[in-house]
Amino acid sequence: MVTFTPEQLERYSRHFVLPEIGVSGQKKLLSSKVLVIGAGALGSTALMYLASSGIGTIGIADYDKIELSNLQRQIIHTTESVGQYKANSAKITINNINPDVSVALYKEKITVKNIIDIIRNYDFIIDGSDNFGTKFLINDACVLERKPYSHAGAVKFGGQTMTYLPGKGPCLRCLLGTVPPPNEVCSCSQAGVLGVVPGIIGCIQALEAIKYILGIGDLLTGKVLSFDALHTDIHIMNVQRSSPECDVCGEHPTIISIYDNKNDYEQNETCSIRGV
Repeated sequence: MVTFTPEQLERYSRHFVLPEIGVSGQKKLLSSKVLVIGAGALGSTALMYLASSGIGTIGIADYDKIELSNLQRQIIHTTESVGQYKANSAKITINNINPDVSVALYKEKITVKNIIDIIRNYDFIIDGSDNFGTKFLINDACVLERKPYSHAGAVKFGGQTMTYLPGKGPCLRCLLGTVPPPNEVCSCSQAGVLGVVPGIIGCIQALEAIKYILGIGDLLTGKVLSFDALHTDIHIMNVQRSSPECDVCGEHPTIISIYDNKNDYEQNETCSIRGV
């Protein structure tokens, strides 16, 4: 049973007056667990809004260290953080935003060996990774473990995001089939990205997690939201499952273990953030 301290009553006062949230909804948030894989461009804003909203436990999976070039878009980190592990830096910022939040760190590369054990403890997963190999690994693990998750990507002036719910709507393989070959995707250092774009998409990912936990509104399930920053245009496209043909979520899947597709995850590990 969650009881509110005087500080929490003030901190979450704007949530309490919303009929869709109120006291019961805030208790759900404080009792929930959300994992963010990648504390970079997408993960930065997602993590900060999850923390400020009162998500009780936030997991951060990232083994990379901060470089100066990251700070153009990865706003959870500061100049003083350069050289530190992103996970450590993100934890400090989260605890400064909201000491209510318990932060679990996974300063290791997400692989077929550890992903199942990590995601199993969480209610919702946010994919903030920067390469398609990892994105497909997250997708397949979440489908197999029946975990809801938000997929996203951003590059140049555009970004996309969609939400997968177990047994409802398409997964990433329904849309793309297999991991694109490395020569078909450009790296973020090659193509560039306007820093605010992944921030906007990351906010939407946090919103999807919060709505899922509260059980309110409509999620981006069966939909792909595309954002064009140059023209300030948001387009939502309805998409269908490729069932029964999908290799992982179809009626007769060929991928019944993440080990079945190990090479697929490893063939593209460049810093590509093209999205769907």
